[in-house]
Amino acid sequence: MSTPGPVRQGLQLAPFRGLRYASERVSSLAAVTSPPYDVVVRPDGLRHLETADPYNIVRLILPQTESPTARHQQAAQTLHRWQAEGVLAPDPEPALYVYEQRDAGQLQRGLIGALRLSPPEEGIVLPHENVMPHVVEDRADLMRATAANLEPLLLSYDGAHPGSANGSPNGAHPAAPAPDAPAPDGPAPAAPRGVQAVIDRAVQRPPLLATTTEDGVAHRLWRIADPAEIAEATTDLGRHQALIADGHHRWATYLRLRAERHAPGPWDFGLVLLVDTARYPLRVRAIHRLLRQLSPADALAAVGDAFRVRPVAGPLPDALAALATAQHEAAESGGPANAFLLAGGGEFHLLDRPDPARLAAAVPQDRPQTWRELDATVLHTLLLDQIWQVPDAPEHIGYIHDAVAAVKQTERHGGTAVLMRPVAEEVVRELAQQGVAMPHKSTSFGPKPATGLVLRSLELG
Repeated sequence: MSTPGPVRQGLQLAPFRGLRYASERVSSLAAVTSPPYDVVVRPDGLRHLETADPYNIVRLILPQTESPTARHQQAAQTLHRWQAEGVLAPDPEPALYVYEQRDAGQLQRGLIGALRLSPPEEGIVLPHENVMPHVVEDRADLMRATAANLEPLLLSYDGAHPGSANGSPNGAHPAAPAPDAPAPDGPAPAAPRGVQAVIDRAVQRPPLLATTTEDGVAHRLWRIADPAEIAEATTDLGRHQALIADGHHRWATYLRLRAERHAPGPWDFGLVLLVDTARYPLRVRAIHRLLRQLSPADALAAVGDAFRVRPVAGPLPDALAALATAQHEAAESGGPANAFLLAGGGEFHLLDRPDPARLAAAVPQDRPQTWRELDATVLHTLLLDQIWQVPDAPEHIGYIHDAVAAVKQTERHGGTAVLMRPVAEEVVRELAQQGVAMPHKSTSFGPKPATGLVLRSLELG
């Protein structure tokens, strides 16, 4: 565990020749996009995407064959065939891309480009979660085979505070209003500069593409190829550091593949979406666990008196409300605030009020108190490792971003879903600034960029 040092050289974002779908060759742009690879709920979500359009991007990010080696080879062959057929075509010149997502409740805009890679100790890009080696190995094999960055990572930075990843190291600050928000009373705000100015000018022009996906989110993309605008944006970003909001495994993969090369080149960069969260705050949601081989009855029997266990009434929204309430009740009692909702067999049970002695014995004491009190820390160290003794392997644990999907999985295939509460963004920021990694799959930041709108082929430089 090391604390990142001060930022000497900030984010270095470079233009690239985007590889994009030719709209006339596919049924629609919405039909060929996908959520990020780790959000696709297999097998139902995968089958749905595969049948949406024969050129759906899921055939590249999650190819389906009998072995890992064959999967990655198939993805590479598919990518090259689509390029040869003109389904995917490179843009004529290197560019940065302004990307917008809009739904009924949120507007997000950011800048897509190729970011120079840097290790955590340089304090430029800060991870906040541990990664699973088998996932990094799989993504590395896929990137080697395809020689492409197929989907951008989501990184956040604080445009209001140079040198800060996602908020001041000294604490939270009020978010600046988005450009579409009504102006508050008082003096007019200063005119946007740097990245903000480049984005604001871009969105006044006709977009390069526009589509609305089936979840109701509208996506638009603009290309920034003017050298002066690129310099304006990249100079501004050079004053900032960023927090990995989504894509820790892909970032670790970027670093692994760069280390395999002995000469400078395109592998020194990785595809990212940078979002200024002072302007466009992200949402933070939980990632739930699906214990595939542990029945609810066995899970509850093993808990014993390590937690208070109570049945709670459904449906799911009511049970999740009880989970949210448990934290406030624990704060009033002065005890540990950890709580989990177990779902399976058509029933819900709330686990809260963990035994302080059991916690102290299970949770490592050489970490900050904030880390020791995380629900994910308590889940993995006390429940999964000691009480349930569930190995952290794909055949035993699935990580699912949607609570409804997690419960449906238990109804169809058995097992137990452990539904989690989201972590406060301030907690994520605090630990990242200290260089302390949270347990893997602790957070789900969003909205996540759609996969398939723009790819980066390393063979194009």
